[in-house]
Amino acid sequence: MSLNIADLYEAVTDAIPDRVALIFGSSVPGTDELEVQRRSYVELDRRANRLAHHLLSIGVQPGQHVGLHMRNCLEYVETLLACMKIRAVAVNVNYRYTDAELAYLYNNSEIVALVVETDYAATVAATLPQCPGLRHLLLVGDAGVRFDGIEAQDYEPALAAQSDGRDFAPRSEDDHFVVYTGGTTGMPKGVVWRHEDFFYAALSGANLSGPPRRSAAEVVDAAVANTSPTVLMLIPPLMHGAAVYSLLTAFLMGAPRVIARTFDPEQVLRMVESERIVGITVVGDAIAGPIADAIDASGSRYDLSSLKLIGSGGALFSPALKDRLREMLPGLVVKDAFGASESGNDGVVEFDADGTKRIRSNPNMLLVDGQNRVLAAESAEPGFIARRGHVPIEYFGDPEKTAATFPTVDGVRLAVLGDMGRREADGTIVLLGRGSTCINSGGEKVYPEEVELALKTHPAVLDALVAGVADARFGERVAAVVALREGCEVDTSELTEHCRLHVAGYKIPRSIVVVPAVVRSPSGKADYRWAKETVAQG
Repeated sequence: MSLNIADLYEAVTDAIPDRVALIFGSSVPGTDELEVQRRSYVELDRRANRLAHHLLSIGVQPGQHVGLHMRNCLEYVETLLACMKIRAVAVNVNYRYTDAELAYLYNNSEIVALVVETDYAATVAATLPQCPGLRHLLLVGDAGVRFDGIEAQDYEPALAAQSDGRDFAPRSEDDHFVVYTGGTTGMPKGVVWRHEDFFYAALSGANLSGPPRRSAAEVVDAAVANTSPTVLMLIPPLMHGAAVYSLLTAFLMGAPRVIARTFDPEQVLRMVESERIVGITVVGDAIAGPIADAIDASGSRYDLSSLKLIGSGGALFSPALKDRLREMLPGLVVKDAFGASESGNDGVVEFDADGTKRIRSNPNMLLVDGQNRVLAAESAEPGFIARRGHVPIEYFGDPEKTAATFPTVDGVRLAVLGDMGRREADGTIVLLGRGSTCINSGGEKVYPEEVELALKTHPAVLDALVAGVADARFGERVAAVVALREGCEVDTSELTEHCRLHVAGYKIPRSIVVVPAVVRSPSGKADYRWAKETVAQG
């Protein structure tokens, strides 16, 4: 059996059919009650089979793309599995996109079918005339919604009409898995993975605590042996790549994942108690901060003793929030993960006492210069962080960006990330920040993340983003957008002086714009395009 994700899921299902794979929580409208639904491996498998047969019945072919335009829900997971079963490719759709952004994504990804919640009917209807390649809609939600000029069916009746058997064509480790990423610094791009590469790099080889599994038999044996699996909750939306990484990794490890319809901090605490959740996955302070506030306000009402880990991917915790969480929940482990849609799961970020960030113990990580030449291990020169080995093959339909991000150097394919780093004598890589957001002020390089962390150590600051503003003398000067905690007032000069305690003088913001809220993506990632526009106007 190949290392195809659908093959592996089915093999694990056959070995542990009745074990719970997915727990879904949603609020009961008009009440404080929480509705919880559970799906075993075999229940998910059979419904995904029905959906796979429906997709085949409407003409979806291997290699064709199917859009997933939904918030977190059971149907999202079923569609993800169904697409892989018939060798089609699921495309994650950002449900917050405008009509123009959706039209771009639908066309750029060449989707032929769309599984969409009826909550987004108006937006989809406005977009369809611009998307001639989209031929079929499958509607999740209120029945009766219809669209002119396109075939549309309701989700549940479509599934009920199909078989739940597995009479599908053979699959391959060369089948594709796509993660659309970006949209805050440009239009989204489709990162194309082979299943085998995705298994090793993004899903950690189905082993988060040791060497990767090398065969389907190893995956199944380990899942069967995992008789007391750790229960983890995914806060980010499944349209976010890291959330899908975690979901599929858990499926192959025989461990349940908890997802929720929307992010509600109080609901998170409720589910930690009811499901005895051990770990939570968030995206930096934007999600972890409200959870900390909820623990402060009402944590005593819930039994949170099972919670031992909070991990972040896509954005780093501020040191102040880490300390606050550990103080509220003694013994809690707080981790920052390093990774990207273009490289998978690359490791854990360690923080030194002085705030230096580093990653270690990943032999596939290296540094390259601006011409993609690999820097020598002993070189102290800053470079772009890259990954070799199991990496994506391309950006879908974009050979120019593919050549820049996924070059082949000395016969080895690399994924060159936008992050800058510097190798230390002990082999660790010190993280300097995003090259694309780096501010060049009179020749001095300033990485926004470092200044943002300094700002967020001030007790009045809830969130912050840093960007460069054009300057006649220095080319660029450092500026910041800051949101304050509720009820707090502070003079911006005080924030400037506070930064002086944490970063060098040339890194201190020369101007600070206070806003009601910092704009981030639905998953919590920084929107630097918005930040740059805001500081320029300010």
